[in-house]
Amino acid sequence: MRKFYRFITIALLSFWLISCASKVETEPAGKKPTGSPAEAIAKAEALFKEREDVSKLREAVQTLAAARDMDNRNYELEWKFSRFNYFLGKQSTDDKESAKAFEEGVAAGKIASRMEPEKPDGYFWYGANLGEQAKRNPVTEGLKSVKDIREAMNKVIEIQPDYQAASAYDALAQIELKSGFLGGGNPKKAVEYLEKALELEKDNTYIYLHLAQAYLAVDREADAKKQLDYLLKMKPKPEYIPEYKETTEEAKELLKTRF
Repeated sequence: MRKFYRFITIALLSFWLISCASKVETEPAGKKPTGSPAEAIAKAEALFKEREDVSKLREAVQTLAAARDMDNRNYELEWKFSRFNYFLGKQSTDDKESAKAFEEGVAAGKIASRMEPEKPDGYFWYGANLGEQAKRNPVTEGLKSVKDIREAMNKVIEIQPDYQAASAYDALAQIELKSGFLGGGNPKKAVEYLEKALELEKDNTYIYLHLAQAYLAVDREADAKKQLDYLLKMKPKPEYIPEYKETTEEAKELLKTRF
């Protein structure tokens, strides 16, 4: 009987420790930062420009991780650490690496939003990482994350509607479109969000792609095709070549399968 109770105690303690670990910052105890935040950010930004190579993204994340200081936070370093983790999580083919990247991205974004609550960066990248977690774990993360994602993106819109090329509106639209993993949705609301985004930003290729998807969801095929045709004729911005390639490939596939 004593062994049984000891087992229960250990199991409960382990569960508690795991639960707490998921909520705290994912940094090794006693870690001492190396290099200055400014130097780390400059190096990571240069690596990020080559983000089509996942090893460069990985190195960018590691560079910022090494410079993080739990006792002396740097706002720019925290939100960029969240941002780069988001891209690493999306691009990595290693599920464990992706999960870790999104988890650290969520934590860093939350730290940044608390450091500078009147700036949009922390809220946006916190919500973006949370959204990717929800996509990959719809049962355990999807439903409970919707409220937090909406709150974060609405905060971004309140502070700076055109932040990250109006992507907060796009994120809200994705919640409405991806009802399969986020438990419910309203395609008409998604159209409203994306049309508003397009009023603010004309060069975000994701908006055109997702607006086409939203139009298809509400049976506006002619309007959807216009968005896809326009997207494929756009001249990509040099700093967003990887994203342009991704969206144009999806647009071509959508045209092939739906028209």
